[in-house]
Amino acid sequence: MTLRRGVLAVALAVIAVIVAWWLWPSAATQSPRMTAGPYLVRLTVNDGSHTSGGAHTGDNAVDLEITDHAGNPVAPDQVAVEPAMPQMGHAVPPAAAEPITPGRYRATVNLPMPGQWEIAVDLSGPEGSGRATFAVQAKAD
Repeated sequence: MTLRRGVLAVALAVIAVIVAWWLWPSAATQSPRMTAGPYLVRLTVNDGSHTSGGAHTGDNAVDLEITDHAGNPVAPDQVAVEPAMPQMGHAVPPAAAEPITPGRYRATVNLPMPGQWEIAVDLSGPEGSGRATFAVQAKAD
């Protein structure tokens, strides 16, 4: 009877791990909204057809959703993204984000090495200015 319970416990543990892995959000999912002065910003690394999913070494498309605090799309005059890896002392020059639709912007950033990156989003416009920083994990390409 003890062997049967042990096998059952192992089987249940394996099933739990598989379900957790299947339901765990991927790196390509949207981040939470961050406050940046008068703006709310959501950053998504758009992996497109890249097989690894989420951020990876090399060029990455970064999509931004920018709203006011009521959730209405806004169009700041300037939107820039600036990746940095503080723990390694790396910084990448800022990239200007281009408008796609009202409240949606896209920029391409290059992450030269795998690991934990911080992507700062700087915004300025008639509503004011702000900065939000997002943590992004880049996988080796």
